[in-house]
Amino acid sequence: MNQLALFIASFGYLGFFPVAPGTAGSLAALALFAFVRWIGMPAFEIGTIVAVLAIGIWSADGAERALGRKDPGPVVIDEVLGMLITLALLPVSLTGVLVGFLLFRLFDVVKPYPAGRMEHLPGGYGIMLDDAMAGLYAHLVLRLCMWWMPLWLIA
Repeated sequence: MNQLALFIASFGYLGFFPVAPGTAGSLAALALFAFVRWIGMPAFEIGTIVAVLAIGIWSADGAERALGRKDPGPVVIDEVLGMLITLALLPVSLTGVLVGFLLFRLFDVVKPYPAGRMEHLPGGYGIMLDDAMAGLYAHLVLRLCMWWMPLWLIA
């Protein structure tokens, strides 16, 4: 079961990418975002976020056990969640997606309060919830940017 958890938590083993696996996971999340957005149902978009959170908590916890260390680098399902939250329900253009990606990566690295504290929660909760908070920060800043510069960021 830990191997299935590792497969999911690493987003199909993408988390084992040798350079910047978190960034690779965030980029791969854009493919999932494109699919979810293509479906065109806001309820499906929210449902996907909830499902990734729940499955992510379980799989990140199992990946920690499989790899024998806390918050292992190959776990990138948290970046997937963060990107989905960043772009959730926003009518973004490609430029908006790029700005959202950059904002999420910034908040994921900086981890402003309370994201940094959430990282210390046990197991999969700590792995997933700090990135969920970083995604929420990025979402709010992206929403503000869209209000200021709608022609550049809105689809």
